[in-house]
Amino acid sequence: MHSQNLINIITDALPGLNKSESKVAQVILSDPDAATRSSIATLAKKAGVSEPSVNRFCKRFNAAGFPDFKLKLAKSLVSGIRFVNRNVDPNDDVDGYTPKIFDSTINNLALVRDKISHSRVNQVVDKLIQAKRIYFFGLGASGSVARDAENKFFRFNLPVSCHDDVLMQRMLASTGTTGDVFFIISHTGRTKEVVEVAEIARANGSAVIGLTAPKSPLADISSVTLDVEVPENTDEYMPMTSRIVHLVILDVLATGVTLRRGPEFLPHLEKIKNSLKPTRYSKDN
Repeated sequence: MHSQNLINIITDALPGLNKSESKVAQVILSDPDAATRSSIATLAKKAGVSEPSVNRFCKRFNAAGFPDFKLKLAKSLVSGIRFVNRNVDPNDDVDGYTPKIFDSTINNLALVRDKISHSRVNQVVDKLIQAKRIYFFGLGASGSVARDAENKFFRFNLPVSCHDDVLMQRMLASTGTTGDVFFIISHTGRTKEVVEVAEIARANGSAVIGLTAPKSPLADISSVTLDVEVPENTDEYMPMTSRIVHLVILDVLATGVTLRRGPEFLPHLEKIKNSLKPTRYSKDN
């Protein structure tokens, strides 16, 4: 797993910071680039705290002092993550909301990249490789993610199907057996119907993989989970960055299955790809 980004660490620590530490954190997170160029006096003034308070804040995050902290912060920015307030405001014009949506998605992808358990990814790939049949379930926005998963995984010579109707999900879960894998996608993991479907599948001996929020009811009932915590912080204006994150994780899993199958499986994938050539115009046209 990647070593966790300093900006992520500060963000995660926010609820436990005291008043002065929280002020320093907010100033840094509101504009990390400016913080890397700031003097300790300037930063202390912006935060409304003393310079010793800034120093104590830096040492809390394993820095020798403010210069060392700025160096660590600069390295975090180089890694490609930007933490900024990406809430869409009702008064935003196209120049405002367009970069906010992109930055929010980029930020959340980087957060999940740094936190996702590689051993858990490997465990999920194991179950997918061993499956006799895979069902991808999702409701609402997660239904489109499940459809994309079907499109990826049918290529592996496995019986694969996608279902976004809860009644069909219940019926299929009730007929599941050992060797069947139910891959259930839910951003919150708190939808009652989804959790009930997982319970039915588990009761019949099937494996349930949950792509969902950690410590959610779906995570609790699943055989194995890929924990994904994506803050959807735009209220009325919902870009659903969690959907993008889930799609990328499915790309990771599909890549894992491809690599596990080995080079001898590549001709099969090439055959599928070549079947589409007659449907496309050449680039010269």
